[in-house]
Amino acid sequence: ATYVGRVYQDPHVGTAARMTMEENLAMAVLRGQPRGLRPASNKQRRELFRSALAPLGLGLEDRLNALVGTLSSGQRQAVALVMATISKPALLLLDEHIANLDPRTAQIVLDLTEVIVQREKMTTMMVTHNMELALRYGNRLIMMHEGRIVVDLNQKQRAGLTINDLIAAFEQASGRKFIEDNILLRR
Repeated sequence: ATYVGRVYQDPHVGTAARMTMEENLAMAVLRGQPRGLRPASNKQRRELFRSALAPLGLGLEDRLNALVGTLSSGQRQAVALVMATISKPALLLLDEHIANLDPRTAQIVLDLTEVIVQREKMTTMMVTHNMELALRYGNRLIMMHEGRIVVDLNQKQRAGLTINDLIAAFEQASGRKFIEDNILLRR
């Protein structure tokens, strides 16, 4: 847990609804550390939490005492991202972390994800069915089919590719016709 941060598709999975944002963030920042009897939060940590939440632009930095269960799904997912990255893990796993968000909040969370990953030089694996995102972010693109890797492209190989190019590569490598309604609708 110390080395891996995770953000799940469902914003309810990565946070504790009946705890405040401050309590959730305190648990996250202390992950993997001996806890003892000292308080989980203090003035210094509250400032850390505020500075981590402020870039979201959602006003959450002023609501540390709000129960996480009272937040919208987008706000909750943003808190889950901050929780997953606040202790600077070596690896960040993103399991379709914006799939259930409205477009505005999804973009905010994506932008913040990119800033954190770049600033902390954090190795990140993002699972997504959104080929546009797969082409835009990261430096390696892997496509899987039935549990095995069928396409593996480095940054240079994927430069300039389109969604249609990816579909063609998938079909050639897997020997199967690509059928995914929500991706085909984006073409």
